[in-house]
Amino acid sequence: MPKPLSLAFDPIARADELWKQRWGSVPSMAAITSIMRAQQILLSEVDAVVKPYGLTFARYEALVLLTFSKAGELPMSKIGERLMVHPTSVTNTVDRLVTSGLVAKRPNPNDGRGTLASITDEGREVCDAATRDLMAMDFGLGAYDAEECAEIFALLRPLRVAAADFKDE
Repeated sequence: MPKPLSLAFDPIARADELWKQRWGSVPSMAAITSIMRAQQILLSEVDAVVKPYGLTFARYEALVLLTFSKAGELPMSKIGERLMVHPTSVTNTVDRLVTSGLVAKRPNPNDGRGTLASITDEGREVCDAATRDLMAMDFGLGAYDAEECAEIFALLRPLRVAAADFKDE
């Protein structure tokens, strides 16, 4: 968990005021700064929950993705696509999961150059336990109710659409 800053003022609000005085009103500056700080807080909180399982949130996400697949395995390229990360990051993440005994790798019989990653029984157990713990702490979003979480999702969706993460239907 991040150490509480316990400041006597909101530094992002203060920066926004100073920004307005120097360059004029730019609400997107305060918004991006708030989003980046929220990301730091949330990543620290969820990483603290999954750390006892030998995971980072990135490794946890890969395990969850494998549990969502019908056969418990996916090509490495699909993992990168679904997690929206660079192939090098996928390789690093999966290799660490292999070292931990939570995932196995084998050549993809449908693609001579590809590799399949598959979750092990131990990987499923660890994933289930970490998921229970993350759900118990509302993935760090306990300050919000279900409706507010849905609103956050809806507010951020246009940003993801604009980045061409997916086709908006």
